[in-house]
Amino acid sequence: MKINPLASYGNSQVDYYTNTSRTVSITFIDSNDNEVPYPSNESIRFFIPRDPNLYLPSMALQNVTSINSTAHNLLFNLHYVNITSLFPISLHLEISPINPNLSYLFIYKFDDTPHLNSTNSDLDGQTTFSPSNLTTDGYFTYFLNNQQTLNHQSFIFGLREINSIEFDQPFEFTSDYLLRIYTSGCYYLDSNNSYQSNGLIVGSQTNHFETECHSSHLTTFAGGFIVLPQPINWNYVFANMDFMKNKTIYLTVIIISILYIALMIYARYKDRKDLSKLTVTSLNDNQASDRYYYQILVFTGHRKNSGTKSKVCLILSGDDGQTQVRILSDSNRSVFERGGIDAFILSVPKSLGLLNYLRIWHDNSGSGESASWFLKYIIVRDLQTMNKSYFIAQRWFAVEKDDGLVNFCFVVVVVVKL
Repeated sequence: MKINPLASYGNSQVDYYTNTSRTVSITFIDSNDNEVPYPSNESIRFFIPRDPNLYLPSMALQNVTSINSTAHNLLFNLHYVNITSLFPISLHLEISPINPNLSYLFIYKFDDTPHLNSTNSDLDGQTTFSPSNLTTDGYFTYFLNNQQTLNHQSFIFGLREINSIEFDQPFEFTSDYLLRIYTSGCYYLDSNNSYQSNGLIVGSQTNHFETECHSSHLTTFAGGFIVLPQPINWNYVFANMDFMKNKTIYLTVIIISILYIALMIYARYKDRKDLSKLTVTSLNDNQASDRYYYQILVFTGHRKNSGTKSKVCLILSGDDGQTQVRILSDSNRSVFERGGIDAFILSVPKSLGLLNYLRIWHDNSGSGESASWFLKYIIVRDLQTMNKSYFIAQRWFAVEKDDGLVNFCFVVVVVVKL
């Protein structure tokens, strides 16, 4: 037998935590140092040591005395353990009672909740722990090898103190206990340098420092080991979920939920408002007989009080004519809001030709701060040719600001032909 340094991960796509153990290579040789084939019908037992620097987490306290089992009709303190794994793993339980004079009844079932009845049909196993079963380290142990956990995803076990109360009656724990659960596995490297577990069984002598393996073939072996996180104690959760015991938690959750719902409603309102801004408005004074169309995009500034409630009008002029006075408005939504982009469809009987200038003004009818308006620029798109004309403003239309004018004429500065 040859014991090598720490095992590698190999080429396996799944982490089996083999890097926490040594590797062991076993061969049989005769007196002439020739390798002797090992009979395939016989099993060999060996131990794979772990990394001596491996950190072992301490046992977790199970505060079962705080659970009012009688009030909640609890017959056992249940624990759920996830044992999902590509290859079967062994399961090791260590239970250390605070009071070493107590005895316990232990039941379990794979993939379902165990229930104690006269036929034990709802159990996969049970045992009793008495003070005489305590190890020298002061805890009870229970072991399931990798053949017993094969094809199972969860392991649920229950524990209760043995006293004068019948097992079908709720009871109260008189003492807490400590719990630690770890898994182990025996693996070998195949020809593809991937770990496999066929023909290997984890032995009951497995402990914190080494894994006991039984194999029917010889090769290079490694052991897997991991201490599982503390299982969720749902009995404790449900037994201590009273509002008066957890006022801070409940109030925090309620307040966060109310704020979340309020923000969702506000966000939905703003979304709907934003969607309404994407609407393209056909001007009310468009004529049904008109056959030529322009899109007017109006960009309102982001400065304070840039938006206006005043009535805005324009005249668009080109080489071949100009429009009448047209009113930019929408009866279904607010327009010319701060930072807004408003789109209008303006129709005319025929093309205005190459656009020259645009006259725009408002009647200062808005109340208070909503009378004035800061216009950034306007884009006019010919919807037949898709040419775009830019009219740059970047100024206030306000009687109380700048030069006090609310009527301006802007010459086209850029024409983009497509």
